[in-house]
Amino acid sequence: MKTYNETVEWMFRQLPMYQRIGKSAFKKDLTNTLKLSDHLGNPEKKFKSVHVAGTNGKGSSSHMLASVFQEAGYKVGLYTSPHLKDFRERIKINGDLIDQEEVVRFIEENQNFLEENQLSFFEMTVGMAFECFARQQVDIAVVEVGMGGRLDSTNIITPEISLITNIGLDHTAFLGTTKAEIAGEKAGVIKKNIPVVIGEREKETQQVFFSIAEEKQSELFFAEDFKFPKYEIDLKGNYQKKNLRSVLAVIKVLKEKGWKIPDAAVLRGLSHVKLNTGLRGRWDVLQQKPKVILDTAHNEEGLKVVFTQIRKEIFNQLHIVVGVVNDKDLAKVLPLFPDNAVFYFCKPDVPRGLEAEILQEKAKEFSLEGRVYNSVTDAYEAALELALDEDLIFVGGSNFTVAEII
Repeated sequence: MKTYNETVEWMFRQLPMYQRIGKSAFKKDLTNTLKLSDHLGNPEKKFKSVHVAGTNGKGSSSHMLASVFQEAGYKVGLYTSPHLKDFRERIKINGDLIDQEEVVRFIEENQNFLEENQLSFFEMTVGMAFECFARQQVDIAVVEVGMGGRLDSTNIITPEISLITNIGLDHTAFLGTTKAEIAGEKAGVIKKNIPVVIGEREKETQQVFFSIAEEKQSELFFAEDFKFPKYEIDLKGNYQKKNLRSVLAVIKVLKEKGWKIPDAAVLRGLSHVKLNTGLRGRWDVLQQKPKVILDTAHNEEGLKVVFTQIRKEIFNQLHIVVGVVNDKDLAKVLPLFPDNAVFYFCKPDVPRGLEAEILQEKAKEFSLEGRVYNSVTDAYEAALELALDEDLIFVGGSNFTVAEII
């Protein structure tokens, strides 16, 4: 019998995960997922679900919804990606990680099938999550899309409601080069006669959503059309305000469908998201003197909001520990970084990581100056050593950079 670590390593090696190696791991097809579902006895038909897609905010929104459902007394499955430290962060029930033994058992029982059909890391992980939720008889599962929507492995569920948080120009090599094209891919989560909430109304994309919702005979809601009282939330990033509005719209529509979600559960759920679900890496404050903030924002839209919030912080000197992946459009993201910061360039420890020297050279074109370090940890320790108590250290650029510090 393999150990848990050996099992996860085996999964990584089959058809490695997109997050680690990039384009060559991406499979734009649902055939294998449907085959695996059939092999497992169609577990996705044995629990109710909420499907969450979007460019930014889908992870935070998924965790908020899971927390609210938990406080309302439901047994809640949560499937998200990518993970930061432990593979099992992807599959949780009432905030608890799936047992290591469950991961080992699933792979042992299905290994021949997985190998014969050359399932990717993401496909087998979705199958594992859905089988786990069915076995554990969850009342509701919140399922986050990996990438896109239409051809994402999670898109075999028929949810109670779908949420599309927003549309940005990310993963353009796979999803399209315009917001309208990307919206078309993400709108693939809209199912026949199933309501959908759109987090942000935009001229460029709204017609896409209208057309697909009409074709599917699905009720379409825009989150900004709802009015809600002020709620306290324990996720402090300014970008969470938009996510919060989308989540409240989803809850309102679900209540109209008969789901019992008392206002008190909404209040408690939103103020205890981190406690109930273990969410990390979103405006994550590690310490105060010097103040250290980690955030997984890594595309143009996400970084824009994060740096707007950083500029409102009070500090003497800004230190930025940054590492990115090699398919990042640096010409779009680097101009967003403040040029009065001291930079600590590093390479995340994954095959997709961009060499720190290349990042440093590119950053110079935008007047961003700093030193290169051998690892994320070295860069972070150097920032801690150089920063004074009144300074601010920001760590970001990639999920993997943040993961190495948490």
